[in-house]
This record gives sequence, structure tokens and C-alpha cells, in this order.
Amino acid sequence: MLISALVWFGAGMVSLLISPGRAIWILFIGGMFIHPASMLFCRAIGRPGKHASGNPLGALALASTFWLIFSLPLAYAASLVRIEWFFPAMLLVIGGRYLTFSTIFGTRIYWVCGMALAIASYALAAAHAAPELGAFGGSAIEASFAAFIFIVTRRETAA
Repeated sequence: MLISALVWFGAGMVSLLISPGRAIWILFIGGMFIHPASMLFCRAIGRPGKHASGNPLGALALASTFWLIFSLPLAYAASLVRIEWFFPAMLLVIGGRYLTFSTIFGTRIYWVCGMALAIASYALAAAHAAPELGAFGGSAIEASFAAFIFIVTRRETAA
């Protein structure tokens, strides 16, 4: 989640400093590296970073990855109508993915994060917010939840 927050932040910076159109590509391309970078980060801090072996819902992770990929053209098409709609659309897609993670990992915090992303998506779209606000909003939400999860799991492993 922290790696994803960094990608969202990078997209926000590009939107602010260069252009929203370039920021879309930062999120697309950076998004391809979230999983491998996350796995490296988890290993570096001594965490598994994946669901338990033998988890019967493990295939759901792959299915949700395909759902994410299939949703990208829809978010991009929304950006062609109104550039401000891209990041809210992606917040909905990613929020839905976190709802799936809640089921896979059996952790309700992912459900809360997914709902926070969805609420932010609707609020940003309703406010006709600038694209960078959508990217920075996604970054802030994911970074906040990543910090919360890190603190809680640190306490659990220390106990």
C-alpha cells in the first residue's frame, strides 16, 4: 500500500508540474511496478507480503488483477471526456480491489480503505477537483492506511 501511495504521489507531482495527461501515464506505468516493488519492500522489512500458502481465496488475487487491468481502458476513456475524471475513476477501481483484499487476507482494514477511496472518488468528481487533487488524495489515503497497518502489525508481532 505504501508503494502504491508513492506511485499516486508521483502522478500527482507530474500532474501539478507537467500535465495531467502525463500523470495518467505515470500511474499506468508506475502501477506495473507496484507488486514487484512491494514484494521487495516486504522482504526487506521481514514480512511475507502475500496471502498464506493454501489460502483457497488466493486465486481471487489474480482474478482481481485482471479486473483491474480490464478497468484501465474505462478510466482512460473517462479522461478523454474530462481529464478530471481519470483519478476518481482509478480511485474506484483501486478501492474495489482493496475490498477484494479484505476477503483474501481476512483483514477488515482493507474494506475501510476501499470505502475511503470510493468516498474520495465521489467527492472529487462532485467537486470537479483538479486531477492532481485526485492523485494526491489517493496517495494520502493509501499512505495513511499503510502507516496504520504498519503500526498495528508491529504491535502484534512485538506482543
